[in-house]
Amino acid sequence: MQKLKQLLTDLEPSIADIINQPGSPRAVYEPISYILSLGGKRIRPAMVLAAYKLYQDDYSTKVMQVAQAVEMFHNFTLLHDDIMDNSPLRRGQETVHIKWDEATAILSGDLLQIEVYEKLAEVGNVEILKLFNKTARELCEGQMNDMQFEQMDAVSNEAYLDMIRQKTAVLLGFSLQAGAILGGASKEEGEKLYDLGISIGLSFQLMDDYLDSFGETAKVGKRIGGDILEKKKTYLWNEMWSRIDATAQQEIEAIYSQSEPEIIAFIKTKMDESGAKDFTLDLAQDYTSKSLTALDSFIASTGDKTYLEEIVKMLASRKS
Repeated sequence: MQKLKQLLTDLEPSIADIINQPGSPRAVYEPISYILSLGGKRIRPAMVLAAYKLYQDDYSTKVMQVAQAVEMFHNFTLLHDDIMDNSPLRRGQETVHIKWDEATAILSGDLLQIEVYEKLAEVGNVEILKLFNKTARELCEGQMNDMQFEQMDAVSNEAYLDMIRQKTAVLLGFSLQAGAILGGASKEEGEKLYDLGISIGLSFQLMDDYLDSFGETAKVGKRIGGDILEKKKTYLWNEMWSRIDATAQQEIEAIYSQSEPEIIAFIKTKMDESGAKDFTLDLAQDYTSKSLTALDSFIASTGDKTYLEEIVKMLASRKS
């Protein structure tokens, strides 16, 4: 994974720049520095650079600014998502609304989003700004659909895949297309890279849902079984629900009067016994295979596609 490591090394100065948040009152800026400093894989900004590398060898100031904007926007969504999901952990550490409070987390998130637009204004590319606005709108729509799904008895997996396309995949699509635009890609190539980002994003979110139930807290960095406790209609949940009979469905409804560990253990057993666990994992890997096939057939004007290949392969093999 030398190419990916190189991208992350290249990103370090730009990430450090946005972590060191000046401003007053410190109570609203410190949580921004905190969440940005928690790390994470920095996959989204790395994808901006990887797409740019398809066309150019040396980074421009503007591509680094877009990478910064993507990382800030992603963390803005995490600040608000953690409140809505009542999550106590993020990357193995206390979430901002737990470490401070909900009001501070909301205000810090709002301020972080403003800084995203300031960064994109510095880039000064109208095409990228319009694409970002479309992305941000779809992400909000996807989040609302996700929340509404929790109140439904059943959700089709077709509806779920469209929701995660909005909530997760569109930002990956933006990252690739924006990097390509700044690199000098044609309109057709930029759109192909956007579609590639969507495929990668679907695989990423399916795997994320899988790991939420079947990963390990030490590796995933958050509470295992959170989606189960929230009755989130993930692909994994939907697939299980469609495969079990009415009696098993009633047993699932009844188990929610028990303790959290009992609920999680029972639902995980049903996901496994029904075949939903393996089916979901296979689907995530199938999307990854499609992404690699699409990338193999993609011929950019110049540049190196091994950077992007490594990102796709890393996501395919991740356990956290």
